[in-house]
Amino acid sequence: MPIKDLIPWKREEQRLPIQREGEYSSPVMAFQQEMNRLFDEFFRGWGLTPWRGLGEMEWAFSPQVDVVEDDKEIRVSAELPGMDADDVDISIAQGVLTISGEKQEEKEDRGKNYYRMERSYGSFHRAIPLPTEVDEDRAEAVFKKGVLTITLPKTAETQTRKRISIKKG
Repeated sequence: MPIKDLIPWKREEQRLPIQREGEYSSPVMAFQQEMNRLFDEFFRGWGLTPWRGLGEMEWAFSPQVDVVEDDKEIRVSAELPGMDADDVDISIAQGVLTISGEKQEEKEDRGKNYYRMERSYGSFHRAIPLPTEVDEDRAEAVFKKGVLTITLPKTAETQTRKRISIKKG
């Protein structure tokens, strides 16, 4: 190896052709880039991931969740439209509330000159860290009109507050 190859500023300059976005040597490559851009724009902002793994055609979604805390309890509400209570699993472990579920829906429409079948599948998993200890034995969950409401009563130790007076110095 010549010594000039070890010194970066003494190397002979080799230029590689640069291909900028929009400059394609093949119309097929231009078409592929445009299709990729269209799919990216379609799925952006919907909270959807079109393919979770190779070969899996499963839609993932993340339901909207509200967490409200007062002196006596923590209330968690999750919007789960189109789902049933049987499709949802709720658990508490090590101070984390986990809500997960799977939605499977089929719509069939038959007409005189047509037949249409649509299927959609989706799963979700939300882990919500709880700010205080809760009484897991008194926890309740109600599913009504697509909204899951979980009420988690706080333990007696976390409900009591001690007021600390401030001294003027």
